[in-house]
Amino acid sequence: MSPEATQFIIHYGYTAIFILIFLQEIGVPNPLPNELVLMFSGYLAFTGALFLPFVLLSAISADIIGATILYLTFYFFGAYILSHKPKWLPISTEKINKIAERVSQGGLWSVFLGRVTPFIRGYVSVISGLLQIKPKQYLPLVVITAVLVSCTYVVTGRLLGPYWTQVAAEIVKVKFGALGVVILIILWVLYRHNKKNAKK
Repeated sequence: MSPEATQFIIHYGYTAIFILIFLQEIGVPNPLPNELVLMFSGYLAFTGALFLPFVLLSAISADIIGATILYLTFYFFGAYILSHKPKWLPISTEKINKIAERVSQGGLWSVFLGRVTPFIRGYVSVISGLLQIKPKQYLPLVVITAVLVSCTYVVTGRLLGPYWTQVAAEIVKVKFGALGVVILIILWVLYRHNKKNAKK
């Protein structure tokens, strides 16, 4: 974690936790993954700088509110957003429809798995809204997965408290490793896409 992010969380405490998680849940790019924010918050609870129940309350509420706003936005305005999609947006409507089809085939189980999977959690809210999954089906899943994910990472951070320095260094390595894999996948997709266009 960068010193700036660390100081932001330490200085603003529960408000910082809420803001960082909320922003990522509504789709705002954040260089600091929610998983790392949650684990660091758990570590701060271990040190006594933060109170564990309040950390969990901040994290869970930010997750639920952010995911719900994103879902409702696409539930009510998804068709309009897709039809007026800006040209600079890298993903096409066709690709969004393909992802939506896969989720619809898996049903609510796919939604649950997506909501507990890092990196794709936010997309699940978008797709669920586009698929018009009923609020009475989706919103309970949001609550369950928000509690499950937040508690898992925060408690893990608290348990790893005595070893946080070593663990944080390893997490950064894994994060950059995962970023490298994502970049390689993107390059491969672009290569295949250009190759197909060249054949045409």
